[in-house]
Amino acid sequence: MRLLKSSLLGSVAGVFAVAGAQSADLPVKKAAPIEYVRVCSAYGAGFFYIPGTDTCLRLSGRARFEVGYGESKQRSGTNGDLVGYRGLARINLDARTQTGYGTLRAFARLEFASRTGGTQGIRSGTQERIGNAFGATGQDQAGHVQQFVNTDKAFIQFAGFTAGRASSFFDFYAHDFEIQASTAGSDLQSTNLLAYTTKLGASGFSATLSLEDPAFRRNTIYSQEFANPASGANNVAAQRVLFGTVGVLPAFQTVDVRQSSRLPDFVGVLRYDAAWGSAQLSAAVKELNTQNFIAGSAGAAANIGALTPGFALPGVGPTARPGAEYGWAVQGGVKINLPFIAPGDTFYLQGAYGEGASLYTGVPSYNGSYTSRISTINGAAFDPYMSDATLNPFTGKIETSKSFSIVGSFLHYWSPEWRSAVFASYSEIEFARGARQNNALAYSGAGTATNNNFTGIVGTRSFALAPTLRDNYQIVAGASLIWSPVKDLDIGVEGLYTKVGVQSGRVIDQTRNAPLTAAAINAGAAVRTVTADDTYQVRMRVQRDF
Repeated sequence: MRLLKSSLLGSVAGVFAVAGAQSADLPVKKAAPIEYVRVCSAYGAGFFYIPGTDTCLRLSGRARFEVGYGESKQRSGTNGDLVGYRGLARINLDARTQTGYGTLRAFARLEFASRTGGTQGIRSGTQERIGNAFGATGQDQAGHVQQFVNTDKAFIQFAGFTAGRASSFFDFYAHDFEIQASTAGSDLQSTNLLAYTTKLGASGFSATLSLEDPAFRRNTIYSQEFANPASGANNVAAQRVLFGTVGVLPAFQTVDVRQSSRLPDFVGVLRYDAAWGSAQLSAAVKELNTQNFIAGSAGAAANIGALTPGFALPGVGPTARPGAEYGWAVQGGVKINLPFIAPGDTFYLQGAYGEGASLYTGVPSYNGSYTSRISTINGAAFDPYMSDATLNPFTGKIETSKSFSIVGSFLHYWSPEWRSAVFASYSEIEFARGARQNNALAYSGAGTATNNNFTGIVGTRSFALAPTLRDNYQIVAGASLIWSPVKDLDIGVEGLYTKVGVQSGRVIDQTRNAPLTAAAINAGAAVRTVTADDTYQVRMRVQRDF
């Protein structure tokens, strides 16, 4: 038995020994190595390497809450809102790779917001007009609630080139120290462009040539018949133009004055950067154009000529679509660092002048863009006109408007946690000589006094009080106080005063008169008039950047 037991134990041990030797010869599957995220220090804080690549990425963003209050001079429609709210989210992606041609960069920024309130600059008609915002349709929400979605940035930078959606290179100050961004001055947050920038030696100078999308710099050719079904088509901005030949009674044809993209805007910039600050000189050229005549829109013009003594009909009207015209703008600005007052203190001064380019001079910044007339004053007495140009109904020529603006802003740090800014601007827009008179003649005083688009008959009381195409000015002044108890957290409040007025004469107050026809005004009806309107607003913001 002892011998048998010993033999069995030996056999078992031998089997395990052989099995162990064979298993040692089998391949062993190793665990995949773990790729840890590595910090990328080449481009500043916050960048890390995308695993498996040599590209550095920074993910950042913003959360913001705002509430604004503004006075109201009437309570009908959206003018009844005294308070507006906004919650905003921002996501930034910044990817950079070092190449033999320098840094290859791609940057994307997406913004989303929920906005309420008819005015106070929170619910944005400007963003709605260009399709970035979507209005509600509920009984109590229409005109009061808005969702905002915007591809704010999406560009590539490589070897001096910038291509994609970015801020316009024309801009300089761009409301850097303002919560509400309300002073006059160019500030095109997003446009599509292709640009090339080069440094001019080691002197601190650089130059940029940029081809930019014209769709975001058009502030309309004025239309008397916007979206008027009688013009021949819905949603058409139409304007009468005299059409005829020698010896034949002229008649009006209606021209579609919506503009098309045919040429990019050409922007050139010369910039200087140094330890004391920076300076920039910008210039831009843009095309203004119209569409075809609208079929079936002819109307008799026999009554014209008797309306104004000395007025004579042209012998020949235009025989083709009105030709294109070109607008232009120039801007100069300086930024001065003032560390001798306090670290971080900065002063901006900027001025711009343009013809047919009101969005380059920034005149509509506060009121809103992409429309002939608008005001964000709650229950405004009148809406200022801001069109880039008018179409002369007797010559068929596009006549550009002149505009200019000047703005100054000063940022001061009372301590590392407390800072404040003061800012102010003045701007004017002047329409082509005779634009009001020519429209009045073409339309024979059509319209009512309180629709803010009537012209009356030249030489009458109604014409003298008409707000249409009146040269106007705007004054903006404000101040803010911001507390940053911890890094990247801002809690602030801003107060704002704005005044808009006509440069000469008086206009009917559209909020304090019953509906009046031009005939009633000419007959001596009592009319309340104004030379200017103003408003006060206050806004509070809580913002966290990360």
